Amino acid sequence: MRQIEQWLRDELKIKYDALLPASADASFRRYFRIFTKSYPGHTSLIIMDAPPDKEDSRPFVAINIVLDSIGVNVPEILELNLDHGFMLLEDFGKRQLLSELNSDNVDSHYSDALNALALLQSQSPRESDLIPDYSLQKLKDEMELFRDWLLARHYKVELDDYDAEIITAAFDFLAQEAYAQPKVLVHRDYHSRNLMVLEEDSPGIIDFQDAVIGPVSYDVVSLLRDCYIEWPPEQVEQWVIDYFARPEISQITASANHETVIRWFDLMGVQRHLKASGIFARLFYRDGKAGYLKDIPRTLNYIAEVISKYEDLEAFNELFLQKITPCYIKDHEKIDWSARIKESQGK
Repeated sequence: MRQIEQWLRDELKIKYDALLPASADASFRRYFRIFTKSYPGHTSLIIMDAPPDKEDSRPFVAINIVLDSIGVNVPEILELNLDHGFMLLEDFGKRQLLSELNSDNVDSHYSDALNALALLQSQSPRESDLIPDYSLQKLKDEMELFRDWLLARHYKVELDDYDAEIITAAFDFLAQEAYAQPKVLVHRDYHSRNLMVLEEDSPGIIDFQDAVIGPVSYDVVSLLRDCYIEWPPEQVEQWVIDYFARPEISQITASANHETVIRWFDLMGVQRHLKASGIFARLFYRDGKAGYLKDIPRTLNYIAEVISKYEDLEAFNELFLQKITPCYIKDHEKIDWSARIKESQGK
């Protein structure tokens, strides 16, 4: 903390009262907000603290440049100290999309988010030396977090050799299906906690430093089957169909039909939610962050709904029902859509 204060006051000559926590993060990065009258054009600023021994800030800078150059609204990098992992950023405010969403405004907010995503996917490079490929091995490795941290560590599920083979086969299938999709720039965390509601040019997009070149449906899943909020399946399916019908997206997908894009969306979602549920458990056991545990049942429920639809995942579905579903439903009621919508209307 003292190093940040010295950087702000001694090097940048910024006068302010205090460093205030700005947001939580599922990594080693920390964010602070300051209020100041000594930085031209800004009354509040965000400081990113990304320890260089734990976080590489260079991808954030590179992706910021790419996205800004095509008109995607990302925070301006005002000052930079890579040696210490400090950045001074434009402040997008406190209106996180998750806290704003309800059934009356979701279409409007998601329209803005999908417009921004369409710009990101259609105008960003689909090959780049700066941005890594979402490799087949990486897709598989991410799903192993589910096996290692959620099943073994959190739920203490015991798997025999046959069970293990079923899970490995499912992971291989899901990775192959994802890798075969048309490639675009993938934000990788394009969801309601990383989209900020703004008065103009909304949303402001943050937390994009892990971007890769990968499956066209990945960010669509992140937004529409969000681990932190859910919507009725029929509504989600219509959003997906409408998004992939956009001319600029149809060019990328070679005008894939409805059945194909729903299959992409469904199977990509299983890969992502397997990874996410494993990360949520790891955040608790490795990093002491318990706040994400409550999101595990919703995330697993997404998986259960999808894998029951596909013959290629029949064995995995049976295993899921027998050994995994009992672990997460015993303490949580199944999602009641009408209750969820009523709850959201009361926000």
